[in-house]
Amino acid sequence: MLCAAIAVVSMGAGAVSIPPGRVVSIIAGWLGLADAPASAREALILYDIRLPRTVLGLMVGATLAVSGALMQGLFRNPLADPSLVGVSAGAALAAATTIVVGDRLLAALGTGVPFALLPLAAFAGGLVTTLALYVIATREGRTSVTTMLLAGVALAALAGALTGLLVYISDDRQLRDLTFWSLGSLGGATWAKVVAVAPAVAAVLVLMPFLARGLNALLLGEAEAFHIGIAVERVKTAAILLTALGVGAAVASCGTIGFIGIVVPHLVRLVAGPDHRLLLPASALLGGALLLGADILARLLVAPSELPIGILTAAVGAPFFLWLLLRRGFGALS
Repeated sequence: MLCAAIAVVSMGAGAVSIPPGRVVSIIAGWLGLADAPASAREALILYDIRLPRTVLGLMVGATLAVSGALMQGLFRNPLADPSLVGVSAGAALAAATTIVVGDRLLAALGTGVPFALLPLAAFAGGLVTTLALYVIATREGRTSVTTMLLAGVALAALAGALTGLLVYISDDRQLRDLTFWSLGSLGGATWAKVVAVAPAVAAVLVLMPFLARGLNALLLGEAEAFHIGIAVERVKTAAILLTALGVGAAVASCGTIGFIGIVVPHLVRLVAGPDHRLLLPASALLGGALLLGADILARLLVAPSELPIGILTAAVGAPFFLWLLLRRGFGALS
């Protein structure tokens, strides 16, 4: 219900305000459930601009939240998050490389970079970063969260430096695209992006319930999980692949949006406990609602301009992370 209510508000908010009741009537008219009294202008704005933006926001928010929950289950620590440990930066670097280098290579052939290529590149970047983190942080079957976080900071810095180099060599059009990645926004949402990202999001959301039992067992430790019949390596591999796929799709469609992956699972865990059978789907729902809520604020705070959504999520998420760190104590990083 919360997601549905925020979605209706999101579809009505903007430079041209559409009341929630009118939004519902337009959608009911499209479904053949009622006559749509709205003007053709309102229906056009809703279908071409607001609806794809809302759908993309729900998908990206849900995917980022689930990716955060998967990483926290994998590393057995609620401080893990794709943006904090460099996975988002790695995915963004791969997407930026595709924008700048791929654009120049394809320009010689008289064509541009197809959008469907960006999720693939971002997925590859997120996968490489996640695998590197796991290899660096794991020794003798045990994963050090301290090493993981420090390695993530180093990898994020390296990815940021390489992205800065791409910014330096990019032209004006490429620079505008790269600025979009660095700040994060749902402003460029189109049905083409929704269709391109949907398979990755569907894979993450459909496959995540099958990892719940394994992640619950991992809370006891890898040895204990193995002794009760869990295929530990298979669970870890699946969690890594789904995290890379989800973060890659999110970065490719909206740029870098941080802290959704740490805030949402922790809020759900405070209310519903650590059981991943409930944690994963609840995180998906709350993640979509939270990102849409942030997007509504981004459109209204500086109207008629639009604030990049990555600024809002960082402004809220960073203090929350500090509070979480202080609440758990420095032992949380061991």
